[in-house]
This record gives sequence, structure tokens and C-alpha cells, in this order.
Amino acid sequence: MGVGYDLHRLQSGREMVLGGVIVPADKGPIGHSDGDVVLHAIIDSILGAAALGDIGGMFPDTNPAIEGIASLEMLRLAVERIQSRGWAVGNIDVTLILERPKISPFVEAMRDTIAAALGIGPEAVSVKAKTNEGLGEIGRGEAAACHAVALLRAASRAR
Repeated sequence: MGVGYDLHRLQSGREMVLGGVIVPADKGPIGHSDGDVVLHAIIDSILGAAALGDIGGMFPDTNPAIEGIASLEMLRLAVERIQSRGWAVGNIDVTLILERPKISPFVEAMRDTIAAALGIGPEAVSVKAKTNEGLGEIGRGEAAACHAVALLRAASRAR
């Protein structure tokens, strides 16, 4: 089992990508990549569960070659890394924390996108959101955060 966490400041004029899905919003995350807090938390959770470090070790923000990389591609590469060590993702549970936009219209697309990247069915991906009740930088709409938990299983020899 692994736990992941990510937080990004938000800025006007940037695209909001959450769980690999573009979500209409007036602000988006600042980051070296597309700043998808959902996928970054998931990456940390699966790498941690496999004892393979974290997202910063695999994708350092000092590497100009990966500037602007899609987080979905980062997730696919992280999955390849855990698979090379004999692991497969069993299931993922995500809690996104942001004031706006409301994500309920996009949850199913996020689940499908995340599941496809992980090589599992969408029934094994949980995505939910909470607000910060107006408190702190998240509550003021200045940031978005995400917690993720991953359960890995030994990959079958047939794969």
C-alpha cells in the first residue's frame, strides 16, 4: 500500500487538468508539467507502495527535457516502472481538495482515464472531492491538493 499527496498553486489563464481530464475553470495549476494534482498524488502512491521513491525522483523539476510533460504520460511511465519490479495496481482511492470548480460532472471521465493508464477497470478507481470550507490557500481558491492511496498486487507471471 502507498500514500501520495500533491498540492499546486493556481493561476489565472492556465488550463485545469484533473485526473487526465481538462476541466473548465478560471484558474489552473502552476507546475513543471501540466500540474495535474490527482495524477501526481497517484504517481507518488504507486511508487511509494513499490518502494521506488517519489515523483520528484522520477521526474525532477530541474530536468528541462520533461518541462510541460503531460501527467498522464508520467503516470504511464510510473506504471511501467512498478510493473518492471513485478507489481500491478490493484485499486486507487483519490480525494481531491479544491473549492472550485465542482468536479462531479467529470468524475466518470477521470475514473476511465486513470483506469486506462493504470491497466485496471474503472470499478477499481475511486475519485471524490472535498472543499476546504473556505479556509487557507485552498479555501481561498489559490491552490488545489490531492491525497491518493494505492494498493498494489504481485503481477501474474502470465503478463
